Amino acid sequence: MQDQYEVSPRLSGAALCAGLLALGGCLALPGERFTLQADLPANFKFSGDAYYAPAQGQNCASPGAGSSLASDRKYFDTDYQPEAHRVEFQVPLTARAGGCALVLSSMRIDLEGKWGERRLDIGGDYASLSFRDGLPADSSSMPTSGEKVFPGQCTWLFRTAGSQRYIVKVLQCRGLDDQGQVLKRLPGGALQREQLAGQTVRLVIGLAQEERPYFGRSWLKTSSGWKPCLETKESFRCQAPPTFTDFKMPDGRTCTVYPNCTE
Repeated sequence: MQDQYEVSPRLSGAALCAGLLALGGCLALPGERFTLQADLPANFKFSGDAYYAPAQGQNCASPGAGSSLASDRKYFDTDYQPEAHRVEFQVPLTARAGGCALVLSSMRIDLEGKWGERRLDIGGDYASLSFRDGLPADSSSMPTSGEKVFPGQCTWLFRTAGSQRYIVKVLQCRGLDDQGQVLKRLPGGALQREQLAGQTVRLVIGLAQEERPYFGRSWLKTSSGWKPCLETKESFRCQAPPTFTDFKMPDGRTCTVYPNCTE
């Protein structure tokens, strides 16, 4: 079974070094790290997995299963906070394992939010960062400010589930362009590894004010809110003319329009 090492946002560099000794190397030099920040909405949490691979020219295989170092090891983890907040971590750019020099190749960042009070009223999506030896000529380099920002936006998508059609929600997170328009891709992007030592990479994740239906063709928007159509076995979309049905809120109320419940 693979070892797992968790690094809290308050863990010191010495403690991180001690944990990495088990992997055959110690990354204590500040110049071999960058600062990862994430601005999160209220009731959100962050966790991230860092993936390492043999450095260019290294004739060695990464330890453990798969092609990356500790592919399931969670590096960073935070808990929910009731207000919008920022989390910050120091991320090593290099590692050593079994005599093999390794470099940071990618990070998967899980974004998880609460939409209700019950234990399972949660949803998640993720962001992604890749770290490369070089970037295409038309790619933007690290700004002179020393901070690279990747904006993104999460949206709650509502749907009904079960025979009584209870409302549940799904989280969808996407990147934003320079004009604030929502993109089809996940938040994050590619970075040139050699530009990152001592620099800051920041994810700025907002939350859309308006929720949208998960199955857009089976809800109609009216002046009083979204109304669900009665679906047929042949088509999961509103018919013409539409026949509407009711649904239940998480608190048990029977409603005809979301989110106002009554028209």
